[in-house]
Amino acid sequence: MLMRPASETQITHLGRLWLYVLAGLVMLFLILPVFVVIPMSFSDSRFLRFPPEGFSLRWYYSYLQSPEWMRATYVSFKVATLTTLLATPLGIAAAYGLHVSKVRFARVLTIALISPLIIPIIILGVGVFYLYVKLDMVNTITGLVLAHTILAMPFVVVTVSSGLQQYDLNQERAARSLGASRLTAFRTVTLPQIKGSIVAGSLFAFITSLDEVVIALFISGGQNTTLTRRMFTGLRDEIDPTIAAISSLLIMLSVMLLLILVMTNRRK
Repeated sequence: MLMRPASETQITHLGRLWLYVLAGLVMLFLILPVFVVIPMSFSDSRFLRFPPEGFSLRWYYSYLQSPEWMRATYVSFKVATLTTLLATPLGIAAAYGLHVSKVRFARVLTIALISPLIIPIIILGVGVFYLYVKLDMVNTITGLVLAHTILAMPFVVVTVSSGLQQYDLNQERAARSLGASRLTAFRTVTLPQIKGSIVAGSLFAFITSLDEVVIALFISGGQNTTLTRRMFTGLRDEIDPTIAAISSLLIMLSVMLLLILVMTNRRK
């Protein structure tokens, strides 16, 4: 709040009231589905119903005791972990290279790296599918990891680039002037100071891979079906309340990862 009367060029909180109300309505619109899905996951009904008539944990038990759901969960977490392990170092290398590069087309390369965020995901899915058919990589873990890395790496590039913008590169140059190699200077001087951005990029990469469904519909199947693909086909073929329970667990996992990210940045 202003401690003294506002001047003609200042805007009071009362003057921003309409903006606060609008922001609150937008947030409510985005969060409202969460307050619908979570109560339905505790329903004792055989079908999705809101509000639930009774409460039960039967659909959580159904998920945990289903070999098919557990197999799909294992595949999704395996792919998300491998994607994070691949996209993070590649994104760090790309962001660092573009940051220290003096070439004229560095901006063009940056746009090319983040283009998966711009191109409609359905177009990427169709292109990856036809490529994988020729390479015999459809329904493989390797194919899923490579495709998800394409989607996840832009998040690492953007977050690490942001961290490098706030970092004084002269510190690394000083280490190199004292005899350290570029790799040693980066590992011992630069990397510890941008670790918050790296953690953020890694979490975004993990969530991106775990939540991806469109490309998975094209290139996953059989024993390598992802959790999101199985949820999508489950909603298409039969409205199973187990999907609401899985969605609630994924929501809680995403919230936990975001809390970890916030706590990491706060400590920084």
